Amino acid sequence: MNKKELVKQISRKTDLTQREANIAINAMLETIEKTLAAGEKVTLVDFGTFDVEYRKARKGRNPKTNVEIPIEEKIVVKFKPGKELASKVNSPKLIHQMKQEKFKN
Repeated sequence: MNKKELVKQISRKTDLTQREANIAINAMLETIEKTLAAGEKVTLVDFGTFDVEYRKARKGRNPKTNVEIPIEEKIVVKFKPGKELASKVNSPKLIHQMKQEKFKN
C-alpha cells in the first residue's frame, strides 16, 4: 500500500474527504518526524513504537572486492511493533500465504 491508497482507505473509513485525510496523514507524519528528530520516541499503543538509535562509526567490507571501507556514525530510526500489531501480522493465514509465495519460485 502506498500513501495514495492509504489516503483513500482513511477517507472511506471516516467522514473525511480524500483531501482532508491527506492533510491529517501529513500532519501525523510531520509530527512523528519532528519528534524523532528531537531524539524522542513516539509510542502508539497497540501499534508500536518509533525510536532513534545512535550507531557509532565502524569498518565494513565491500563484499565484491573484500576491501575494507569506513562506515560513518549515524542515527537510525527503529520501529518495534506493539503486541496487537504483532499478533495480527503473525496470523496462521498470512504465514501460510508467505510460505507459498517463498517456495513458488
